Amino acid sequence: MKNSINILITISVLLSFAAANAQAKNLKSESVKIFGNCAMCEKTIEKAGNLNNAAKVDWDKDTKMAIISFDTLATSKEEILKRIALAGYDSELFFAPDDTYANLPECCQYERAKKEAHNMESQKQNMTTDHSQHGSMAQENQNKNPLAGVFEHYFSVKDALVSTDGSLASDKAEILLKSVTEVEMDKLSMEVHMAWMKVLKDLKTDIGNIAATKDVDKQRVYFKSLSKDMFEVLKVSKSEKPVYYQFCPMADSGKGANWLSLEEDIKNPYYGSQMLSCGKTVETIK
Repeated sequence: MKNSINILITISVLLSFAAANAQAKNLKSESVKIFGNCAMCEKTIEKAGNLNNAAKVDWDKDTKMAIISFDTLATSKEEILKRIALAGYDSELFFAPDDTYANLPECCQYERAKKEAHNMESQKQNMTTDHSQHGSMAQENQNKNPLAGVFEHYFSVKDALVSTDGSLASDKAEILLKSVTEVEMDKLSMEVHMAWMKVLKDLKTDIGNIAATKDVDKQRVYFKSLSKDMFEVLKVSKSEKPVYYQFCPMADSGKGANWLSLEEDIKNPYYGSQMLSCGKTVETIK
């Protein structure tokens, strides 16, 4: 019995050592400037950047420099700095949203660099030096919208609700949820990433609720807030075709509700054939 226990302990120690050794090989540390003022900033910056067993940020309020240590298989410097930017702090690569910065405590509102100059520097740092990859392939990757699949499957859910088909809407919502979880966020531009992260949790909740029921009336309730969040993302994202933001004043017991459509003609997802043409286009996104 003791021999068995000793063997198990030995195996456990060896596995732990192997895991630690593998993680050490993937560990990378970089120094980067992050703007801030005080100890409160330090706490917020480090909390936003830290990721259990994957990333650690050590920021110095005097030098404004941070040592970022991270597992390259689990995350990247860019992803860490994006999270810090979402918390309100500019870095060499990413600029925090203006409203987030404005909501920082007064003592934390550091002096910001000009946004235009900052963006130019970010673009220079993100440019590849491998000119052999320029050309049609680079252009194709530049033009490809990482959220294209999400929008496509959203329209499939919308069409199912237009047809008042709860079973189909549920199936399409499952596909939509999968596409949301598979978005390669490191390929999103800073502006789109910010918008995406703000609504991601609510998107998953609404889509999951639509997928979980075949009751069209319930699905339409969740579709209202889903459409609002999708609109916020689409406004800052690229769209190959015009997208129409439409509104039905009768939906939600007269409170009204919006949706997105690839068709300018009104096809109401909240009433289907009962009031198919009820509504109007309130904005065209190009």
